Amino acid sequence: MESRKKEFYVGFFVLIGLLASAYLFISLGEIKLFSKDQYSVYGYFSSVSGLKQGARVEMAGVPIGSVSSITIDRERLVAKVSFAVDKKIELTEDSIASVKTSGIIGEKYVDISPGGSEFPLEDGDEIENTESSLDIESLVRKFIFSDEKK
Repeated sequence: MESRKKEFYVGFFVLIGLLASAYLFISLGEIKLFSKDQYSVYGYFSSVSGLKQGARVEMAGVPIGSVSSITIDRERLVAKVSFAVDKKIELTEDSIASVKTSGIIGEKYVDISPGGSEFPLEDGDEIENTESSLDIESLVRKFIFSDEKK
């Protein structure tokens, strides 16, 4: 009888440990088990260097979604970026999507500037106004090589 009691407690604590480990993996790994109410929009950018799938999408500094996918559009030969945006946030057709960097050398994210139009974007619509990321390497290269020619 005493042995069964010990086995029960050991099994119980092992189960609690496994559940706690699973919770940590899910929360720290930012794994989304249950999809939020989101809709998808996309935009075309000439350069998205450093932007990764899963990057945050912000409006006024507040996270409102994430980057779903980054692909090349074969017709336009530019980057097509899809965003998953919370349904609570209503983007309009004249919103502006910009690829920005948090800090000087921080990670890239997408910042959405709201528009003033009355026409909201629906699921699968395109954000037509986009601003690509600033390529610091090319700016430095231009600055260095422009001084050598003088």
